[in-house]
Amino acid sequence: MSLATSVDNDAPRIGARLKEARQKKRLTLDALADTCGVTKGYLSKLERDQVNASVASLVRVCAALELPVGSLFDDAPSGEVVRAQSLPRIMFGGEAMTEYLLTPVGERRVQVLLGHIDAGGGSGAEAYTLPLDVTFVHVIAGELRVTFEAEVDGTFAGDEVLLGPGDAFTFSPRRNHSFRAEGRDGAQVLWVLAPALPEELPMRKQELQA
Repeated sequence: MSLATSVDNDAPRIGARLKEARQKKRLTLDALADTCGVTKGYLSKLERDQVNASVASLVRVCAALELPVGSLFDDAPSGEVVRAQSLPRIMFGGEAMTEYLLTPVGERRVQVLLGHIDAGGGSGAEAYTLPLDVTFVHVIAGELRVTFEAEVDGTFAGDEVLLGPGDAFTFSPRRNHSFRAEGRDGAQVLWVLAPALPEELPMRKQELQA
């Protein structure tokens, strides 16, 4: 299972922030890797901004560090107007995709993201959950497949939804899920998260070690 892909040169840099949080907690790379279920080498590359993490793995790392997920967006400008010509780019994991924050950083009631996903790109192979009330996604162009995962009798089974241009889908982000762009042209999507990503993800220790 791939947890990361190589990072592109224009991607926001989050490695220094992750490293600082780890050092403040006096955690070694080995200790953090064991907690999150990833390798020391992977974490080292993540701290040097040499890889893009999947959404699921980045969520686990932030939770283990007690690092507010919303702080990954702190470099985006605050204010009520976000200009089309200067959309702040953010990094919240995933593969072969670029995301922009459309709502002000301080807005906690709702968070809107614009995503450009290359063909085959998406959240990554590993499913994840978010402690939010609702997620809404609108496909502007291309096709997006949202897959839900559930454990049945020790094996994983689930259902999925394929969305085309103009389609919209509302679901609970507390369900274990992942997403991927289908087709050869990728997808452009609008995500609405309500409320905004919390300052801390309340994940239990056993969930971090899973």
